[in-house]
Amino acid sequence: MRRRAPEFRRQARRRLTNWIWWILGLFMAGGLLLFVLQHQHQDRWGPQTKEKDQTSIEIERPRLNLTHELLSTTSFARQLADQMTLSKAYVVIAKEHGNFQLAWEFSVQIRNCQRLLSQTAVQGKPIGFDEAHPIVTRLAQLIYKAQDLHYDISTTITTLKNHAQALEDRAYVAIVQSAHFGQLTAESLPKSLHCLSIRLTEEWFTNQEVRKLAENHRKSPRFLDTNLYHFCIFSDNILAALVVVNSTVSNADHSQQLVFHIVTDRINYRSMMSWFLSNDYKGCTIEVQTIEEFGWLNASYFPLLKQLSDPPNFTLLLNHLRFYIPEIYPSLERIVFLDDDVVVQKDLTGLFSLDLHGNVNGAVETCLESYHRFYKYLNFSNPLISSKFDPQACGWAFGLNVFDLIAWRKANVTARYQYWQEQNAYGTLWKSGTLPAGLLTFYGLTEPLDRRWHILGLGYDLDVDDRLIQSAAALHFNGNMKPWLKLAITKYRHLWTRYVDFANSYLRSCLYHAPKFL
Repeated sequence: MRRRAPEFRRQARRRLTNWIWWILGLFMAGGLLLFVLQHQHQDRWGPQTKEKDQTSIEIERPRLNLTHELLSTTSFARQLADQMTLSKAYVVIAKEHGNFQLAWEFSVQIRNCQRLLSQTAVQGKPIGFDEAHPIVTRLAQLIYKAQDLHYDISTTITTLKNHAQALEDRAYVAIVQSAHFGQLTAESLPKSLHCLSIRLTEEWFTNQEVRKLAENHRKSPRFLDTNLYHFCIFSDNILAALVVVNSTVSNADHSQQLVFHIVTDRINYRSMMSWFLSNDYKGCTIEVQTIEEFGWLNASYFPLLKQLSDPPNFTLLLNHLRFYIPEIYPSLERIVFLDDDVVVQKDLTGLFSLDLHGNVNGAVETCLESYHRFYKYLNFSNPLISSKFDPQACGWAFGLNVFDLIAWRKANVTARYQYWQEQNAYGTLWKSGTLPAGLLTFYGLTEPLDRRWHILGLGYDLDVDDRLIQSAAALHFNGNMKPWLKLAITKYRHLWTRYVDFANSYLRSCLYHAPKFL
């Protein structure tokens, strides 16, 4: 049986067809893959490229400098700002003349100006003509309208000057009133101190032994002994005086060699005598006198008495009594004057050995700090002052002063004080106070002391350097915020109250809120 030959041709054609379909399928898959990859590439890189281009454009574009725009003479921002400033002045003038409609129209355009300038600052692009033109035009019309009503530049300047002067006058009146009220508060006697004075006066009248002791005490030879250290205090405040004495003797190396001369008025004389005779201050000697004892203190010799009402202000007299120290203590050669608002922290006996180089007054100069020179105290528009004194001369402070009484008498300093007090009878040379009179009286006769002897400002300055306070020999509570008042500066009060003996029965009964007693 004969076999049929295999059909190779038909099988080869079938293989070729299969390969074609496989190739086409691969091409289609590859094309689909390329399409997907192409879209992914555009999504990934396309937007970032765009953002990068935008960022570069924003960085390259300069930001608007609004300050330069406002200063430029060609910018609309400058024109709007100038018109707005002038419009504000016209608003005030229109209101003063009762033209509230014009004032309202100006106010509307001023707000439009402010809104446009704010948008310019936020957007960072200059103001264009289309934006500025309506506002500029309307403001110009209103300004012309105001000028037609005679609200011209001269009227504007005059009105504004009057307003400024009125505000300055009101501020000055407020300052003067505040200073006056503060002075009244500082000079007023708190009821606790009034209580203390009454209790001690009662002790004087009920205790015969105290009066006998006072009579014998007056004859003490220590009051005239020039080998001792003499201090003088002129005060009508018993509590203040006892703090000065107590703080001085507490810090003295040899308290038995200290002598205190206190001058007060008749009302407080008995209370001070009762207190200082009943308390021993480490063996020191204390003399109390009343201002009425000085027979030489009359209107013909004391010019201030001519200027005072009847009855005289004894507080003011006590303040000016410092210019008559040689008359009060004719046997003494050197004395240290202490104000009653001073607290002593160190031994003061070293002041008695200081060389004053022939000068009368030893004092701490104050022009080195925040205090003043002569022109701040005296009226240099008066030829009597300007012809004799240097306005830049350095001032100094009362409160702790060393007086050479021998040099004082030789220079006849008291007569100089009387001359200047008479020249200032109408307050034309200085307003008030003892310091201006002292600057004139001791001009050319004052020896500067080391500033550590005397630190000022604790009665008004809240920022006195702690290091200065620690190193100071004497702290001065000058100012209205005295340490015995409620308005005292709290951070400094303890420096004063530590020398008040609250265990004393009189103090305990009157100063019942110790140590915050007043």
